Amino acid sequence: MAVHNILIIGANFGGIGAAHYLLRHTIPTLEARDQSTTYKVTLISPSSQFFWKIGAPRTLASPDLLPISKAFASIEDGFKDYPSDHFELVLGSATHLDESRKIVTIEPLTSTASVSYPYSTLIIATGTTSTSPLWTLHGSHEKSIEAFQELHKSLPDASSILIAGGGPAGTETAGEIGTLYPKANITILSGTKSLLPRLPHAVGAAAQSKLAALGVKTRHDVKVNSETRKGSKTVLELSDGTTESVDVYIDATGGRPNSSFLPKSWLNDRGYVITDPKTLRGPTEGVYAIGDVASYSAGGVMDVLYGMRPLCSSILIDLSGTSRTPPKQLQYKPMKDTQIVPIGPKGGVGSIMGWKIPSLMVWAVKSRTFMVEKVPGVITGKDYMKA
Repeated sequence: MAVHNILIIGANFGGIGAAHYLLRHTIPTLEARDQSTTYKVTLISPSSQFFWKIGAPRTLASPDLLPISKAFASIEDGFKDYPSDHFELVLGSATHLDESRKIVTIEPLTSTASVSYPYSTLIIATGTTSTSPLWTLHGSHEKSIEAFQELHKSLPDASSILIAGGGPAGTETAGEIGTLYPKANITILSGTKSLLPRLPHAVGAAAQSKLAALGVKTRHDVKVNSETRKGSKTVLELSDGTTESVDVYIDATGGRPNSSFLPKSWLNDRGYVITDPKTLRGPTEGVYAIGDVASYSAGGVMDVLYGMRPLCSSILIDLSGTSRTPPKQLQYKPMKDTQIVPIGPKGGVGSIMGWKIPSLMVWAVKSRTFMVEKVPGVITGKDYMKA
């Protein structure tokens, strides 16, 4: 029997979700249509652990409110019910892709000897890497744990704290730290003309007002050019020519796409995988992309959730052939101007499709727990139980 290898690179929200959806829905449909071919999903992950990065602002601020132990979960445990002839988890990082041979080179997590994995279908879900391991995995999850623990030691005694980055991560972090350490001198650099620049200006202004009520100062149009460690202080050279010396510096400025192993012709000028914005098909036949690494995405988990079914419908159509009536093509529709941003545990600001939402809704949806109770469901693919 012929084996069709589906290789998924990346095991955060996009990779884990795609694997579950394919194994539950797409592959059974394909195998029922053509019993001469079987399908195997191989999921490549640089870490054995899934990281709930949504909760990072609360995890970094306190070892108790959202413990490190709840921020990580075993990926393997979420796939234990699938047979080995249909699913395999490989711990390692992609280092090279041979387009003509359809082979991806993987450097295993526990070895320096590279291994080659062939693919018939490829899903790129590698996401981005932030400057700091507080926000994304830098290989093993241990690096992120160490970064959290370092802040847990330094924050209680810090008199000066500077946060760079005015997106959701930086804004949420300022709110968490401002709530827990009201006596500290806390500053957030938005880097642009307002906080939360992807949302309507009024939302960013409301965020700034709520942070000010916590004693957090906001500076606009200023970025960090360089940082130097001098004794117990971090000295920051800022883009406006000034210098700041602080006890704690937190870089929350975003990340770069994990695409260096891919052919340059597959990437746009910013390094993101060229992806059809409606079907999530990639730059060449049999290649797809989902999540932050893909050009269709504005960044964020919602782009994965709303993109998963269109992605898998594209794969089903492409693998069904022309002998049967093709399945319906689902299309991705973005949730524009949508972010929910806690500022402390009692509420925050947000927008859904451009409509400003009340603080009480932010509290109900996210601020209470940073939705950490959803981690087991992500690992087991709860969102994709139905096709």
